[in-house]
Amino acid sequence: MGRDCANRYAARVLDSAELRRRLAAARLYLIFTPQLVTSQDPLAVLEAALPYVDLVQVRPKERESGLDPLRAGARPAESNARLVAEWTERVLDLVARARSEALVIVNDRVDVARTYLERGVAGVHIGQDDTPPQVARDVLGSAALIGLSTHSAAQVVRSIDEPVDYIGFGPVCATATKGYERGLGFEAAWVAAQATLVPVFPIGGIGLAEAAELAEVGRAAVSSSILLASDPAAAARELRAALSALDS
Repeated sequence: MGRDCANRYAARVLDSAELRRRLAAARLYLIFTPQLVTSQDPLAVLEAALPYVDLVQVRPKERESGLDPLRAGARPAESNARLVAEWTERVLDLVARARSEALVIVNDRVDVARTYLERGVAGVHIGQDDTPPQVARDVLGSAALIGLSTHSAAQVVRSIDEPVDYIGFGPVCATATKGYERGLGFEAAWVAAQATLVPVFPIGGIGLAEAAELAEVGRAAVSSSILLASDPAAAARELRAALSALDS
């Protein structure tokens, strides 16, 4: 890594108060799965959307063939960690070059998040069956952000006693990306947002029309609606405007 690149990373390391200030103000959370992007360069899509995105979760997926020659012979856990690390570094470099204030979050891999904290990673997002939040907190320290996926009102309530800084809630709508044929609905997302003091990001099947329905919550996490858009910048801009509609 060159000195200029290292300096850019160092400049992005934020203290706890600044991280949480940015999180509290966040509207649009992009779940960045580069393998979803088939007609464009994934990093070009991300760069186009960055001016309108507050958080970027690095969530790459292994190719179904499992025949990537760069990872031949690697065990699944090692292969996944390397893939997440590679994409985390690419995203950090892009965010730094673009002088974006978007916070970079690592999906699931607490080990990768820990490795890249000093290069600008803000924290980790974990699911109900992943590393327990307290373990993640012990590994990452008090400053890092920890997000937790929730899928019911009961899980939202239980999250209140966990050391998490925000939660994802969903799927709000049916989503092919996650294989859900039915969603929990907009009212459930609003109730979840009222039930906890931490920011809540509804997720699942959210496009522009759905974002408008979530204006009262004021936040959303999206993936396909930006990554598969013919104009990712316009898609991100319109989603952000819909989520911010009640501010005007």
